[in-house]
Amino acid sequence: MNFNIRGKKIEVTKALKDYVEQKLGRLNKYFSNPDNITANVLIKVQGKDQIVEVTINTHGLILRGEEVSKDLYSSIDLVADKMERQIRKNKTRLHKKITKDSLKDFHIIDDEKEENNNNIVKRKTIDIKPMSEEEAILQMELLDHDFFAFKTIDSGEINVLYRRKDGNYGILETK
Repeated sequence: MNFNIRGKKIEVTKALKDYVEQKLGRLNKYFSNPDNITANVLIKVQGKDQIVEVTINTHGLILRGEEVSKDLYSSIDLVADKMERQIRKNKTRLHKKITKDSLKDFHIIDDEKEENNNNIVKRKTIDIKPMSEEEAILQMELLDHDFFAFKTIDSGEINVLYRRKDGNYGILETK
């Protein structure tokens, strides 16, 4: 796996890079061709919190994990464990869905723009591809988000899938 490691308010040393590559490198065993996969790692400091964000784009699926702790190396360990749990938890569904063409073309473009108007602090542009509800649930789980916007295969309408407080899912349908 290739690594794109960058720091925000912190200098990324060689020792830190090596540690990230070692910990996240153990995810290679889950990919058929890890040399074609890039892991984007953002290490940042906010006050006393050490935050590590990892995003891996693979065949149109996006795996994402974020961990916060007081110790940077602990955050790296936690996010590596979290990513491995996500992959293992969804391994069967991933294996079935990874070959579908609709997932191969799905990409999220992350344009991080800070705005002061109306308290919008981040804006993302997403490229919505048609997918089934099951595929949307899988993608939402891999991103570790509480909601996910997608276009339905049947009607082509934009829907929003969300996780309810009881652990089930709900869908907001548009007309």
